[in-house]
Amino acid sequence: MDHNGGYGTSWAEQWDYGQERTPATTRSGGSGKSKTSAALEKTKAVAATGLKKVKQGTTVGAQWIKEKYNNYKRNGKH
Repeated sequence: MDHNGGYGTSWAEQWDYGQERTPATTRSGGSGKSKTSAALEKTKAVAATGLKKVKQGTTVGAQWIKEKYNNYKRNGKH
C-alpha cells in the first residue's frame, strides 16, 4: 500500500488548488517607504484624535456622575 492511502493524491495535494502564493519581491522605485511612513503618520494622527475624544467623553461622564452624586447628597432623594 502506498503512502497516499490508495487514493493517488496526498493530503496536501487534495487542498492545493494550484495557485502559487509567492510574495511580491519587486518594488517600483523607492517610494514604498514613503507611502508606508505617510500611512503610519496618518494612522497615528487618527489614533491621537480618537484618544482625545475618549478622554474628553470620560471627563464629561465623570463630571456628570459627580453632579448626580452631589445632588443626591444635598437633596436626599433617591
